[in-house]
Amino acid sequence: MGQAVLGCIADDFTGATDLANNLVRAGMRTVQTIGVPEDAGSAVDADAIVVALKSRTVAPGQAVAQSLQALRWLQAQGVEQVYFKYCSTFDSTPAGNIGPVTDALLDALEDRAGNGLTIACPAFPENQRTVFKGHLFVGDQLLGESGMRDHPLTPMTDSNLVRVMQAQTRHPVGLVAYDTVARGPQAIRERFAALQDEGVRIAIVDAVSNDDLMRIGIALKGMALVTAGSGIALGLPQNWPRLVHGAGASLANRLPPATGLRAIVSGSCSLATNAQVLHFKHAGRPAFAIDPLAIAAGDDVVGQALAWAGRHLADGPVLIYATAAAADVKAVQAQLGVARAGEMVEQVLSHISVGLVERGVRQLVVAGGETSGAVVRELGVRQMLIGPQIDPGVPWTAVQSPASADETLHVALKSGNFGSEDFFTKAFTVLAAA
Repeated sequence: MGQAVLGCIADDFTGATDLANNLVRAGMRTVQTIGVPEDAGSAVDADAIVVALKSRTVAPGQAVAQSLQALRWLQAQGVEQVYFKYCSTFDSTPAGNIGPVTDALLDALEDRAGNGLTIACPAFPENQRTVFKGHLFVGDQLLGESGMRDHPLTPMTDSNLVRVMQAQTRHPVGLVAYDTVARGPQAIRERFAALQDEGVRIAIVDAVSNDDLMRIGIALKGMALVTAGSGIALGLPQNWPRLVHGAGASLANRLPPATGLRAIVSGSCSLATNAQVLHFKHAGRPAFAIDPLAIAAGDDVVGQALAWAGRHLADGPVLIYATAAAADVKAVQAQLGVARAGEMVEQVLSHISVGLVERGVRQLVVAGGETSGAVVRELGVRQMLIGPQIDPGVPWTAVQSPASADETLHVALKSGNFGSEDFFTKAFTVLAAA
């Protein structure tokens, strides 16, 4: 049994699988837990462990408490480095939660070597997230001019990450600019040292390519705490060459064979997921729309969706979705309230997901971070084995659920912003070929 060297804390469920996916791609055997395991003494046989929390949009104090609990469990596993993972669009508000969680983790690790400075780098170039001169770009657009400007929970209107992070943390924030990153790991380390001498504790780091991520990864060797999106996970594993070049690396993404019926449940209302829903429907495939107002009116939406699914599953995959355009979402929120609308939809989709699995679905795609969190909890999933990548940031996983009895359930948790337009059909093709 191998001891994990990298312990990761992710602030939502799709973000956790996104991170785990990149670690597996880099050759690390990776296990994801759903929440903090109750048994502090249970050892996990993996090179890396990702603890998936649902802390992105809760109150800052609650996010800090959950993250510190995860840290204590990971420390009991004997990990050498801690990785706090957030979204590649730096989803947060002026109150947090990225800053407060980073501060708390820095404080908790202050007695460990190399703790004086940490980084913040949401860059993931393969998914069109880059950082240049401290500004975050989504494709060719600045973050504050992208669709994230209208996010219903964490609208991002400022693209300057130094400024965004400084509003959330009590520590000085600095910048490692692209000209330094381009000169390589030694130049990056020297910049870290200079910033630390100036009293800086958090450094935003530019990155516009995978080559940049590899250079940054080497420079992070020995740093007690790393905070980033999932992109840095491509460069970090090279600091453990015995693992990523060992005999087990080529088998890191191996999953049991897939069986059973296929379904997609989508709660995300991002631009990317809206396009994926339309692509699926335009291909003439079966799709059922969830109406939040019908839920609020007391209709048996779960029963209606499952009855519909029962007529179409044999010809699947089927799609059950609450995905809608931003204007429609705002109209519903105006009637029901932001929190109530989201919670109702998540609860209904999670109950539908259990019903689908009970009816023989063994290949399930879930779109949306909040939706994914609700679904895996309702399914009673405690641990996920990470498998092959569908699109950058989204892998298949193998899990056990009481709803699937003793049969393996394959689940893909997709961040709302990720995936190509044909993602919903491509996902099942990838799994069949694995």
